[in-house]
Formats: sequence, structure tokens, C-alpha cells
Amino acid sequence: MEQVKVKIDGMHCEMCEAHVNDLFRKNLKLKKVSSSHRKGETLIIGEGPYEKEMVEKALEGSGYKVEGVEITPYEKKGFFSFLKH
Repeated sequence: MEQVKVKIDGMHCEMCEAHVNDLFRKNLKLKKVSSSHRKGETLIIGEGPYEKEMVEKALEGSGYKVEGVEITPYEKKGFFSFLKH
């Protein structure tokens, strides 16, 4: 699984967050998406593989601008994950 952190310019309210989340759900296969207009970012978790161009294309023509994409492996953290070493 992969985690994608997307820096986005143009989100100003909760409706913008919902709109961005809907665009990503419509254009990418993912497990979870969460946006924050205050932070100016969206966090996507899914099977991937994801590429920067794919993420940018999902918002193409929407009025939101992708300012950065960070793709990292995602490991689900369970309740007792602190015991694993």
C-alpha cells in the first residue's frame, strides 16, 4: 500500500475539501482520502501504484492546483504496533 500526500492550492473551505475528495475518489482507486483546507493538503491511502502525473490529472480542470506530491509506502498501524520492533 502507498500513502500520497498532495499539497493543493485553492481549497478555502469544507466544501472545497469534499470536492477534492470526490475528484480523487472518481479518478483514482483508493482506500481512504482526507483533505484539509487549513493545511492545504490531501492524504490518500491505497493499493497504488501511484505516480505524480496521475495525481495531478485527477484535479485537472477543477481550479485546484497541485503544488507537490509525496509518495511513500504505507504500513497500517494497529493498536499494538508499538510492541513490534
